Amino acid sequence: MQSLTPKRLALAVHAVLLLSLPALCLAQEQSEATTLDTVTVTGSRIKKAELEDQVPVQTVTREDIDRTGLTSIADVVQALTASGSALNTKFNSSGNFGFPPDGSGVGAGSAQVDLRHLGSRRVLVLVDGMRWVNEASASGVGAAVDLNTIPLAIVERIEVLEDGASALYGSDAIAGVVNIITRRNFDGASVSLQYGEYAEGDGATTKADFAWGRNGERSNLFLGASYTEQEPVRSADRAQARFPVPGTGVAFGSSGTPTGRFIFRNPNTGVTHDLTPNNGASNPIYNPTQTGCTRTDSYHCFATADRFNFSPFNLVLTPSERAGLFGQFRLDISDNTSFYARGLYNRRKSTNQAAPEPIFLGLSAGTGNPRADNIFISRLNPFNPFGFDLDARLSTPAAQRNLFLIGRRPVEGGPRIFNQDVDTWYLGTGLEGRFEVGERTWFWDANLAYSENQAEQTNYGSYDIRNIALALGDPAACAAVTGCTPLNLFGGPGTLTPAMLAFIQPVVRDESENTLLQATANISGDLVELWAGPLSFAGGIEHRRYEGFYQPDALTVAGFYNGVPSRPTSGEYDVSEVYTEFSLPLFVDSPLGKRLDLSLAGRYSDYSTFGGEFTGKLGLRWQLVDELLFRATYAEGFRAPTIGELFGSASRFDAVLADPCSEPLRDPTLLGNCRTLGAPAGYSQPNPQISVTTGGNRDLEPETADSFSMGMVWSPSVLENSAIAERVDLEVTFYRHWIDGGIQAVDAQTQLNLCVATLDPRFCSGITRASTGAINSFSNRLTNLSTIKTDGWDVDLFWTFPDSDLGKFKVSWRNTFVGRYEARGAAGVRQPLRPGVEVNNSSIPEWTSNFVTDWARNNWSAAWTIRHIDEVRETCRTTAFPVCSDPTLNRNVLEATTYHDLQVGYKFDWMRGLQLTAGVNNVADEDPPICLTCSLNGYDASTYDIPGGRFWYVRADLRF
Repeated sequence: MQSLTPKRLALAVHAVLLLSLPALCLAQEQSEATTLDTVTVTGSRIKKAELEDQVPVQTVTREDIDRTGLTSIADVVQALTASGSALNTKFNSSGNFGFPPDGSGVGAGSAQVDLRHLGSRRVLVLVDGMRWVNEASASGVGAAVDLNTIPLAIVERIEVLEDGASALYGSDAIAGVVNIITRRNFDGASVSLQYGEYAEGDGATTKADFAWGRNGERSNLFLGASYTEQEPVRSADRAQARFPVPGTGVAFGSSGTPTGRFIFRNPNTGVTHDLTPNNGASNPIYNPTQTGCTRTDSYHCFATADRFNFSPFNLVLTPSERAGLFGQFRLDISDNTSFYARGLYNRRKSTNQAAPEPIFLGLSAGTGNPRADNIFISRLNPFNPFGFDLDARLSTPAAQRNLFLIGRRPVEGGPRIFNQDVDTWYLGTGLEGRFEVGERTWFWDANLAYSENQAEQTNYGSYDIRNIALALGDPAACAAVTGCTPLNLFGGPGTLTPAMLAFIQPVVRDESENTLLQATANISGDLVELWAGPLSFAGGIEHRRYEGFYQPDALTVAGFYNGVPSRPTSGEYDVSEVYTEFSLPLFVDSPLGKRLDLSLAGRYSDYSTFGGEFTGKLGLRWQLVDELLFRATYAEGFRAPTIGELFGSASRFDAVLADPCSEPLRDPTLLGNCRTLGAPAGYSQPNPQISVTTGGNRDLEPETADSFSMGMVWSPSVLENSAIAERVDLEVTFYRHWIDGGIQAVDAQTQLNLCVATLDPRFCSGITRASTGAINSFSNRLTNLSTIKTDGWDVDLFWTFPDSDLGKFKVSWRNTFVGRYEARGAAGVRQPLRPGVEVNNSSIPEWTSNFVTDWARNNWSAAWTIRHIDEVRETCRTTAFPVCSDPTLNRNVLEATTYHDLQVGYKFDWMRGLQLTAGVNNVADEDPPICLTCSLNGYDASTYDIPGGRFWYVRADLRF
C-alpha cells in the first residue's frame, strides 16, 4: 500500500491543474479581471466581506443536501471528505459496548460528527451561531452533540469550518466548527415527502417535512415540522454480518452458549474439566470417573465448534423515529433594532438489539461484578448434575475454590432490547441592531438561550445477578424468598421455565440529562481609518452553565445488574469568557499584491472547574491579484474536560482483546513474563471479550492544541465565461493539528500488550488474573496522557460549464489526503491508529474523494456522485483463515471502495413548483470490505455503507 507522499499529493494537484490547461490555452486572450465572489460564512466575528474567505469553510447548501437523498444531518456531514469516524445509526451500540472512559455512555441511537479524525468531542456544533446542547445518551453524560436532535428540514445550509477556532468560539473547537443555519426568509409553504428502502426490501425510510413562512414589512415568521422513520436492517439478513468475523465461522463466537460451558475442578479427583453438554441433553448426567475428553456420559470437552454465534441477533441498521417542531420569529422594532425568538422540540425514539444476554459466573468470568465472579452453587440445587458444590467465593480458601467459569446463554429469555426516548428542547431569544459612529456602522447583538437533552432507556432481556445467585444456592434459602424458583443453568435450551425467568429477568430503566444555559453579547465595527483601510474590531462576552446527570436503574446502582455495570454520574460547572478580534489591513494596491490583511483574535475563559485559559489566533489573507488568494492561520486551542470526564463514576465496557499470554503464544519470548503474571501452562483465553473498568478523573486539565493551515484559492479569469467554462475555482489547503495533554485512557489492547512485554507497573497496575490465568479485572481510567499530531491536504476543484444545447453542467471534486496521524499515550507509546489503518471500528483512509456532476436542462435535473475511500489495513485476529488477505504479514487489506449515487428529477410548473425526484445510492451494490477486528457485523460502520447497500428513494417537493 502506498503511503501519502509529496509525490502523491503533487499528482493529485497536477490532475486538477491539467483539467484547466486546455481552457487556459483557449482563453488566453481574455484579460478582464473579476474579483472572487464571497458569501457570509462561519470563521470570523467581524462582519466584513474581505475576511469571509480567510479560513477554509465548506458550505453544504440545501441543494447539496437534497442531492444526497439522506434524511439526517449526521449522514450528510459524515460524507464530507474531512470527516472521521463517528457514531451513526449503523452502530448497534448497546449490549457489550458498555461505558467509554469519557463517561459519555454508548450514545445508542445518536449520530455525531468528527473532523480530521480528532473525535466528536473536539468539534463544536453551533445552530445559528449558538452552541447546541450535548447529547444525553441514557447511559452517561454525553460529550458530543447528537445531530439527530436537529431536524434536517429546518436547515438552510451547513457551514463547516475546517480549522481550529477556540479563540473565536471557545472550548471544543479544536478540530473545527459545524454551524447549522436554519431557514429564515421563507415566504409561502412547502411539503416534502420521501420514501426509500434497500434493494433487499428492508431498511425502509419515510420522511415528511412541512414548512411555512411569511415575510411582512417589518416581521418574519417561519414554522417547520419534520417526521422521519427509519426501519431496521437485521444482521441475519446480510451474509457478511451473520458471523462475528466473516469467513471464520464461530471461531470468534462466545463462550456463553445455550447449552452452557463449565470449567471446574472436581474436589474429589482434583481433575479440572472444560465441558459442555451434548446437544439435546436437557438433564445431563456427569460421570466423575471419566477424567478426559473421551466420554460416554452427557458431556464432551468444549471446542471451537461449540461457541455461540451471536451475530444474527444484531442489527446492521438500527430503527429510529424522529419528530421535530421548529419556529422562528423576527421583528424589526425600529430601523436599527430587531428582536428574534426561536424554539425547537425534537423527539427521537430508537432501538438497539443484542443477542440474548449471557450469564458468566466464576473466577474466570471477569465481569467485574463480585456476585457473579464469586458465585456459590450448592450441591443441593436440584439441577446440579455434578454432586458437589461449585465454589468461587473469596471467603473460601484458594485451594478449595473449584468453579472457574460457567457460560450459559439463556435464549429462552429472548434478545436484549434497548429502547431510547430522547427529548430535546431549545429556546432562544435576543436583540440585534446597528448604530452609526460618524460615518462608520457598528453591529451588535445580545442573546439568551436554554437547551436541554433528556434521554430514557428501557432494557428488556437482562438479568438480576442477585436473584441468579439466590436461585442457584441452597434451595431452602430460595424457598424463603417470594417468587424464588431454583434455577437450571445446566440443561440445554428450553430448560429455563417461565417461573425461573420471571424471578431473574427484570426490566431495567436508565436516564440521563444534559442542559446548557448561555448568554452572549457581541459588537463589531471599524475603529479607525489606517493607511490601507479601516482597523476592524469585534468583541464580546459569553457566559455558559452546564449541568448533567446519569442515573442508572436502582438494580444497577445496587450492584445486582448482570449486564454491564455502571454508577450514577452528576456534575455542573460554568464558564465566563471575553474575546476580541481585530482585522488590520497591511497594504492595498501595492507592488506586493492587491491586498494584505492581518487578523488577530484572543479569548480568555474562566472555568469554575480548573481556572483560566487564554487562546489566541493569527491569520493572514493575501490577495495577490483579483483571481488569486493566499491564506494562512495559526491558532491555539483547548478543550475543557466535560461532566462525564470529570465526574464519571466507575463503569465497565467489554473490549474485544487478544491476550498475549493465551497459548499458543504468538511471541514465545513472552513465556516467562506470562508465568510471572499468573498465566499457567496450557492457559487459553476463554472469552474474546474482556471487561474493562473505566471512569472519570476530577484532576483532569484541559487539552491544549496548536493548529496551522495554509492554502490558496484560485479562480482564473481566463476561464471565466470562456468557451469551456463559466467559472472555475481551485482550492488547496494544508492543515496541521497538534494536541497535547489529550484526555483519554490508554488503548486497552496497547496497555495489555505493554504489560505482558515489560511487566512495568505503569501498565500492569489494575490488571489481575484468576488462578486459571484469565484476566478477571482490568482498570483503564482517564488521564491527560496523549499527544496527537495530524496533518494533510484538501484539494478541491469546482467547474461550472457554459450553457449548451445539452444543458447546464457543474462539477465539484473534493479530496482530502491525510499525511500523518500520530497519537501517543502513556510513556510515549504510539497508539495503533494511523493513516491507512483500521483500529477499533474506525479507520483513517489516506485519501477520500467526492466527485459530483450536476446537470440541468429545462425542467429536468440529474446528479451523479462518486464517493471514493482509499484502502486501509488491519491486523488479522488470526492467520488461520483465508479471509486474512496477507497471512505472511498478519495483515488484512480492506480494499479501496467506490460508491456511485445517481439522482434524476423533474420540476412541474404547477402552483409554485412540484419537484419529483428519484435516486439510487450505491448503484453498483458495493459491499464494504470485510473487517476482521470490528466489533459487529464484519465491517466498519463509521466509514462504509452497510452490506447490501443499494438504496433507492423517491421524493416529492411541492411549493405553494
